Amino acid sequence: MNNSPEPQAARARWMGILARATRAELESAWKAIVEPPAYEFLRRPETGLAMVRGRAGGTGNPFNLGEVTVTRCAVRLADGTAGTSYAAGRDQRKAELAAIFDALMQTGERLRIEGSVIAPIARRQQTDRDLKSRKAAATKVDFFTMVRGDNPK
Repeated sequence: MNNSPEPQAARARWMGILARATRAELESAWKAIVEPPAYEFLRRPETGLAMVRGRAGGTGNPFNLGEVTVTRCAVRLADGTAGTSYAAGRDQRKAELAAIFDALMQTGERLRIEGSVIAPIARRQQTDRDLKSRKAAATKVDFFTMVRGDNPK
């Protein structure tokens, strides 16, 4: 197994995209596959809790913020390739589909899945982030302090 940072970073990227995808996006992509691959569960979708940690100001000491519901799944394709997923929420079908696409991204189908599944979802997610950023920027207030001439030195 190749443990270099490049493949790990690439996999982390597509797994993040799949985790943030909607179930409808994943279902649509699954239905578009002409010959869906055979797979078996290594771990059926299961829902649990994960502790979310935060940092004051983003850089301060870590603290436990609270728990979030997470669903995970692991599958193995007929060729032996394993795929996993972790997604916020309770949608077990979404976790299953994300795990299947993770496995497919590790096979010879990678370029096809990247182009037909990962890239369109990533574009939609970027568009959503841009829209939220523009909305937040529209409400930005710049505060400044004027130097008063009557301050003693």
